[in-house]
Amino acid sequence: MVIDEKRKEQLRKLEEILGVNFENVNILNQALIHPSYAYERGLPHNVHNQRLEFLGDAVLELIISEWIYKEYPNYTEGELTKFRALLVCEESLAALSRELNLGDYLIIGKGEEVTGGRKKESLLADAFEALVGAMYLDRGMEVVSNFIKDKFKSVVAKAEAGKLSNDYKTFLQEMLQRISPDKITYNVVKEEGPDHDKTFFVEVTWKDNVLGKGCGKSKKEAEQDAAKAAIRFLKNRNIIK
Repeated sequence: MVIDEKRKEQLRKLEEILGVNFENVNILNQALIHPSYAYERGLPHNVHNQRLEFLGDAVLELIISEWIYKEYPNYTEGELTKFRALLVCEESLAALSRELNLGDYLIIGKGEEVTGGRKKESLLADAFEALVGAMYLDRGMEVVSNFIKDKFKSVVAKAEAGKLSNDYKTFLQEMLQRISPDKITYNVVKEEGPDHDKTFFVEVTWKDNVLGKGCGKSKKEAEQDAAKAAIRFLKNRNIIK
């Protein structure tokens, strides 16, 4: 994809915000191209950011895992897993994207633009992961590791202070296991929209009863939304505190 001078100037401004200069500005640009843009123009899959998102997800998980492993030597494996999930959840990644104003630099399709795509949690979280993937390929592990640790300082501080409580699935599971060992299940009951812009609808069930329903732009988001609804339902009936 050809980058004109106006776009190059935009990317230079973004590099200033990131505090990282890319050797190949094309890969930074690709990290900001949403699949909806490519889909509307019939462009191939290697033009948009999903492959970089895939890579960035793995890089982010590795860096965060090593970081908290070293910083929290008294945490058990289970505690480390929960802590990492809290740090790299969709809400946290979307918040970091907003701090970096990534939404302003995204290239999205007309449909996404009309529906407020630049502010969508799932879209912003995906863009952050794609950015991490692009930075890893362009500048290497040391640069991307320093970037992630710097940006996640505030997220870690909030998690330590108990101000991050968006892992509704884990909370729901822990609360219900105190009552009964019965398994909690999440079922996708419906999917709507084209492949590049699906909405998933999920029900959470326990003891053959539907406790909550949720939706989201990813299965994970929909499951968290359903778990949140279930927690509200159970608290209203004083089943859990």
